[in-house]
Amino acid sequence: MLPLIEIDIDPVIAHIGPFALRWYSLMIMAGIYAGTIVAARFANDRGIDPDHVYSVAAWVVGAGIVGARFVHVVDRWDLYRDQPLRVFAVHEGGIAIWGGLIGGGVAVWGYARRHRLQFWPFADAISHAAILGQAIGRLGCIVNGDVAGRPTGGDWGFVYVNPAALLPRASYFGVPTHPYPLYELVWDLALFALLFLVARSVRRPGAVFLTYTGGYSLARLVLSVVREEEVWAFGMQQAQLVSLSTIALAVALLWVRLRGASPAPVVSTTRRA
Repeated sequence: MLPLIEIDIDPVIAHIGPFALRWYSLMIMAGIYAGTIVAARFANDRGIDPDHVYSVAAWVVGAGIVGARFVHVVDRWDLYRDQPLRVFAVHEGGIAIWGGLIGGGVAVWGYARRHRLQFWPFADAISHAAILGQAIGRLGCIVNGDVAGRPTGGDWGFVYVNPAALLPRASYFGVPTHPYPLYELVWDLALFALLFLVARSVRRPGAVFLTYTGGYSLARLVLSVVREEEVWAFGMQQAQLVSLSTIALAVALLWVRLRGASPAPVVSTTRRA
C-alpha cells in the first residue's frame, strides 16, 4: 500500500503574459512527442511511410482537444451555462479523455481514407503512441490533482495541500485521496507492454488497436470505482457506461477480425529503412 504522499506543487510552472505554462501541458507535449516517435517506428514496421504519422499527428491533437473539451463541457454544463465564453478557456483545464480518444480516432480514420491507407494497420501503429502518450500525460495529472480519487479513509494516499491544485472537490484538500492518476499510469504502461506482445504474436491487422481500445476501456471501468462522479444509470458513472459499451464493441470487432481473412498491408513506395 502507498504511504502518505503530500503534493505541494503549483500546477503552473510560470506565467508568460496572459498565458500560464502548466506541468500538465508540458507532460501532454512530452507525450505527443514520444508517442509520435514510437508510432512512426511501428508504422514503418507495418509497411507504412512514417511521414504519414508525422502528418496525421497535428490533426489527431487538434481533433482530440476539440473532442475532449466538447465532452467535458457537455458533462459539466453547470459550470459553463452562465459563462459560455469559458467554453473556449482550455488553458484553465477541463478535458474528457473519452472525447479526446473519439476525436483523435475520427482524425485517424479520415486521414487514412483521404490518403488511401488501410485503416487497421495504420490504427495499430497509432495505438502504441496513444497509450504511451496517455501514460506520460498522467504525470501531469498527478501535479494538477484534477483526477484525484475519492478519500481513502486511512493514512495513505495522495494529500494535496497546494491551494492552486485543481481538485474535483474542495473537501479533498488536505485529505488522503486515492492516487487515481498513478493507478492509470501503471495500467497504461502495462497495456503498452501488452501491445508489443500482441503485435508480435497476432499478425491480423486491427488486433493491436482493438486490444488497446478494450484494455483502456477496462481500466476506466475498473478504476473509476475510486472516483466520486455523478451516477448516470444502473449505478454506474458516465465513464463506466462508455467503457462497458466500448469493451463490447472492441471484443466483437476483434472476434470478427480474427476469424476473417487478413488483407495484405499497403506498402508505401517511400517506406524508410
